[in-house]
Amino acid sequence: MAYSNFTFDSVRKAFALETVQSIGLFAQAEPVEPSEYLTTGLAKKAPLAIAIGTEKAKSEMIITDILVELREHFEGRVSLFSGIDFNVDEQTGLVGVCDFLISLSALQEQVEAPVIVLVEAKNADVKHGLGQCVAEMVAAQRFNAEKGNDIPRVYGATTTGTEWRFLKLEGKRLHMDMGAYHIERCDKILGILASMVNQQA
Repeated sequence: MAYSNFTFDSVRKAFALETVQSIGLFAQAEPVEPSEYLTTGLAKKAPLAIAIGTEKAKSEMIITDILVELREHFEGRVSLFSGIDFNVDEQTGLVGVCDFLISLSALQEQVEAPVIVLVEAKNADVKHGLGQCVAEMVAAQRFNAEKGNDIPRVYGATTTGTEWRFLKLEGKRLHMDMGAYHIERCDKILGILASMVNQQA
């Protein structure tokens, strides 16, 4: 079994997670104004990525640009990884490739703890990425514990590039924001991602 094999139901059962659904879970996050470079880039790339309609196009043309902007916002104090193996516990199926992973470390050459945010890209429906994203969050929680990092929470997101949903894992309690955030509010998406980093820094 691997991250991609988990459904939302199966991952909650496998790791005995209590699910808490909330409206506006990240409403207090202050928006972060995107740079002119990101705004201009998204104006050109987002329509093209949508027209191509593949997960790869949306990852390369939308999601990567937003996450690179996040890294720039923190002046390189966080590291960003894309499409890397993140094998934590083979026996429980916590193995496989993560679409995007953010670590609270400036070291870009390898993943160092703590891993704080995982972003799972999906082609058409953000709900389809929930199981995989939550499994990766559980893996990050274990990875951090094994490395001796006292990080109280791990965050996650599933996105089509144009639509984003956010989650938070504290112990066995999985918090889900029932709302979806759209690319038209890129400042809010960046603000939520930045708040996730600030909560751990």
